[in-house]
Amino acid sequence: MTTKFDLLVVGGGILGTFHAYHALKKNLKVALLERNSVPQGATVRNFGQVVPSGMDLKWQNFGRESLAIYNELHAQADLTIRQNGSVYIASNDEELQLIEELAELNKINDYESVLLSKNDCIKKYDGLRSDYCKGGLFFPQEISVDSADMIVKLHKLLQEKMGLQIIYNTTVVETHENDQKCVAITADGEEYTASKIIICGGHEFKTLYPNVFNESDLEVSKLQMLQTKPQGIYSLQGNILTGLSIRRYESFSECSSFQKIKSLEDANSFEKKFGVHILFKQALDGSIILGDSHEYADAKNADDLGFDLNMEIDEFMIHEAKKIIDLPTYDIQRRWFGVYSQCKSKDIFEHNPSPNIHIVTGIGGKGMTGSGGFSKFNIEKIYA
Repeated sequence: MTTKFDLLVVGGGILGTFHAYHALKKNLKVALLERNSVPQGATVRNFGQVVPSGMDLKWQNFGRESLAIYNELHAQADLTIRQNGSVYIASNDEELQLIEELAELNKINDYESVLLSKNDCIKKYDGLRSDYCKGGLFFPQEISVDSADMIVKLHKLLQEKMGLQIIYNTTVVETHENDQKCVAITADGEEYTASKIIICGGHEFKTLYPNVFNESDLEVSKLQMLQTKPQGIYSLQGNILTGLSIRRYESFSECSSFQKIKSLEDANSFEKKFGVHILFKQALDGSIILGDSHEYADAKNADDLGFDLNMEIDEFMIHEAKKIIDLPTYDIQRRWFGVYSQCKSKDIFEHNPSPNIHIVTGIGGKGMTGSGGFSKFNIEKIYA
């Protein structure tokens, strides 16, 4: 069987899906090849927070473009999007100084943010502890999604409204280019041909181009997350990011006091060792998702991170979370980890094995926020 397309996208996660979406908007005939029945990787194993506020200026601009794209698509189908904003809660004077400095940078960058007093935060976020909170910085435009549901609904929307062809349960085992024709061969022997191929999945990259993969400077991060039991009538609006997030996120590194404040931190602390910062987000069933942690390994040695959960990390995150918000229950119904890849030397990995085959991966923790805007830019570049 041979089917001809303008573009084949290999990998049906958020990065691949948005590349397909922007190609469809150029009236191209597009097929998305996904190795599972639904995406199983980093796209569905995250908080579902779309937070341009945490990124450096380049990626903040991609993230702001993504916000507009999510809202445009959500108007056509329920993608689980809630525009309840994001807040960064400062726990001490140093973090308060950083959010004040970022608020001034946001004015220069024309990105809406609102400084909240301690009392504002206590009133707005039920259960927020007064002995933790010193103040907050609120981003009203930012959104949250339920990632696993959202990607399935987005696939369905693009199939029904834009003619995207998605071939699930399809493992691509070879891609090559001959005479300006790109071919993808699947494990069951089917061939798909197109003018161009974009490979967006890390697993697919490793399978198709193992030497390039092993020689790349990709590293993987393993993140542990937890989900409480439903909280009853309790409501926690938006994305809640806390003091350790302020000390970690790239946007704050552009603040004038950041380096001095970072230099005073204990380099041997548990949160440093395991890259912990505390986030909260309420899911559609009323439960609270909290986390997360970061353990790193070179991508070719990803198995070194193991497949088990480090319960010491989980218990530390719960202990820290209880210092921040008094929830009705901290009983945990679910624990898991996600793995994403990122580039050590660049903000995303791009490589062309041949002129019309493009590997685009390693977007790191920026995927849910940055993919929509970045993919628009990248499709324009590829088709320039």
